[in-house]
Amino acid sequence: MCGIVGYIGKNQAAPILLEGLSKLEYRGYDSAGIAIFDNNKIEVAKAKGRLAVLSEKTNDGKSVTGTMGIGHTRWATHGEPSDVNSHPHLSMSGRFAVVHNGIIENYISLKKMLIEKGFEFISETDTEVIAHLFEYYYTGDILDAMVKVINRVEGSYALGVLCSDYPDSFIAVRKSSPLIVGLGDGENFIASDVTAILKHTRNIYRLEDNEIAVLNHDCVTVYNNDKEEVKKEMFTVDWDVSAAEKGGYEHFMMKEIEEQPKAIRDTISPRIKDGRIVLDDISLTAEDIKNINKIYIVACGSAYHVGVVGKYVIEKLCRIPVEVQVASEFRYCDPIINKNDLVIVISQSGETADTLAALKEAKNHGARILSIVNVVGSAIANASDDVIYTWAGPEIAVATTKAYSTQLTVIYLIAAYMAEKLGMFTTGEYSQFVNDLQSLPEKVSEILKSKEEVQYLASKFFNCHSIFFIGRNLDYAVSLEGSLKLKEISYIHSEAYAAGELKHGTISLIEDGTLVIALATGQELFDKTVSNVKEVKARGAVVMGVTTDSHDNMEDVADYVIKIPNINEILLPSLSVVPLQLFGYYVASLKGCDIDKPRNLAKSVTVE
Repeated sequence: MCGIVGYIGKNQAAPILLEGLSKLEYRGYDSAGIAIFDNNKIEVAKAKGRLAVLSEKTNDGKSVTGTMGIGHTRWATHGEPSDVNSHPHLSMSGRFAVVHNGIIENYISLKKMLIEKGFEFISETDTEVIAHLFEYYYTGDILDAMVKVINRVEGSYALGVLCSDYPDSFIAVRKSSPLIVGLGDGENFIASDVTAILKHTRNIYRLEDNEIAVLNHDCVTVYNNDKEEVKKEMFTVDWDVSAAEKGGYEHFMMKEIEEQPKAIRDTISPRIKDGRIVLDDISLTAEDIKNINKIYIVACGSAYHVGVVGKYVIEKLCRIPVEVQVASEFRYCDPIINKNDLVIVISQSGETADTLAALKEAKNHGARILSIVNVVGSAIANASDDVIYTWAGPEIAVATTKAYSTQLTVIYLIAAYMAEKLGMFTTGEYSQFVNDLQSLPEKVSEILKSKEEVQYLASKFFNCHSIFFIGRNLDYAVSLEGSLKLKEISYIHSEAYAAGELKHGTISLIEDGTLVIALATGQELFDKTVSNVKEVKARGAVVMGVTTDSHDNMEDVADYVIKIPNINEILLPSLSVVPLQLFGYYVASLKGCDIDKPRNLAKSVTVE
């Protein structure tokens, strides 16, 4: 995810852009840049690193004159963080400057086409394609060029575009990526989030997909992609500034829980083409996959819990043995690895010290490394043979939600990709699996619409001293994550157990009123989990069941039941984890905990 700000008015643009970008730095913080129109040409200033680097470089914007410009703070997806890869990007002639939030899925084919037409590329980004496309299609009408560009590109985008032929206006558009227009007095704005412009105006237009805004200092005109003018209703923002910095949410964690449908969609959609999973990110051939002897999944914390799901999924779909290891233990257990083993390394930051050390240990044994990370150019990504980026965008809250969900999504993609290469699917099974995978964002959204039900349950149990999570198979894997979410932000003691293991000792801790959260989503093991629920109920437990819409008889044994939509059972963890995230959040909120920055924890663990 990236942050965009644009300004046109009578004041110096650069300081306003930098100020706005400072409010959006949570959206991207590996580089930043501005493009300003002045003296009939576009001047660009950009720098790798935090926004402070760019501010210092431009004397807080004072050294860059001009009253119209666009700015960008970046979270890298295509190309490592660098000055060259930073936005804005210029077309070859310098006539166009572009800032972009989103992912252009067909940028490779467009890039090849443009190179054949004589265009030269200097960055590794997908965005530079857009700048060159504007030059390619431009015949003197910027609106006409915009329509041709958005009809050609595939993916998600919010764009701000300067053209040196237009000294008194600039143009913007959005599709599946946030962009609003701010309406001021003799000045107008674009921004990814209202927080960037609240100092100047609270009056905005919310752009819909493929709506194009043309801004000058005294008016804004909005068009559809047929170049027909669209009448927009002005919306007045009534949030206070501190709330708006979180997009209107009280905490970043809730914001990120709500962002999961989009994050999952952004992770899936570029990797499914014509009904098939296409992993251009990796070089694993069908022959390589057939020769894999064993797969290790190595990670820490929530990423380790993704790995536990991954073991069940990969072994079921591919019939390849999988071992999941906590990264901090892996390098010290003298692992038995050889060149025919694949090690999947999972890390949100790509800098986790224990995980990086485990990766190096595996490489020393000759294993092939496939990493799943969120940060482009991170140490783990750079040290891997192959890397798949989750494209979750920056995650501010320490307790992960959307990073976990997107890592899980990548595991599904990898498992199905390998299974198809191994001939483990029938044609019908494969098509259905891909369809179910693509339905995940919508089903997660459906669960989020009922979050008040979870909030009510949290209000009944936020004073618990100890809470247990139980489940079998994939449900056990999700129980691990649900328990971690609860304990790390609410400080309530919590444990997760394989449901069948509970009676081998731990059931002695169950007493009257103890809350047990029982996951029973799969069909095959549903009855067995119900038996375990009856066991804890007999010892006085209060049971909250999590199951699917098709299991009506959970109400017969559990005191409270949360339902999730039906889907291919392998994909159920992506749905069942959502109410557990919400439960942990609401419990912590009712206890008055510092949800985004829980005690003793850091977002990226860079020490062993």
